[in-house]
Order: sequence, then C-alpha cells, then structure tokens
Amino acid sequence: MKLLTANRLNDGRVVYLGDADAVVEAIDAARPLDEAAAETALAQAQSRPSVFVNPYLIEVEGRAPTGRDRLKERIRSAGPSVGHSLVFAARNETA
Repeated sequence: MKLLTANRLNDGRVVYLGDADAVVEAIDAARPLDEAAAETALAQAQSRPSVFVNPYLIEVEGRAPTGRDRLKERIRSAGPSVGHSLVFAARNETA
C-alpha cells in the first residue's frame, strides 16, 4: 500500500491525501492506496499545485512508512523538528 504526501503551499506543512480527496495533516488520517489508485491520485495531486507541492508516494504498512525512506517519512509525519515548530504547536493547542 502507499500514501500520497506533499507539502502544503501556504505554510509548508507536511500533508497527506485523505478520504474523499481531502487534505489531512496526520498520517493516521491518510488514505491507503493500492498501486493503481496511487498512480491516479499522484496524477491528480500534481494537477493541484496550489494544494500539493511536490507530491509523491510513500510505501506503508498500515499507515507506518516502510521502505528505504521510512526514517525520513517518520520524521516528516511527526512535524517540524526546527524553526517555528513551537508556534505551530501553540496554534494547534488553542484550535
């Protein structure tokens, strides 16, 4: 299975493709895709550059990244590790 991930244009956050083509921030809310659906979703995401910046597919088991980029994807899914991450966390706590 695969997940579609990218960065959001307006704030650079890591996003995923969720159910009903929704953009979700949590990897747990991402929609697992089989091979054919993944390629179709990637093509559709590439046609939405105002939402998905540099979309790509990652291999997952359940919703946990696997394959050679698993460490990178686990770090991405955990959120920013530098910069304005404290501002982002504070904003989410009040939301």
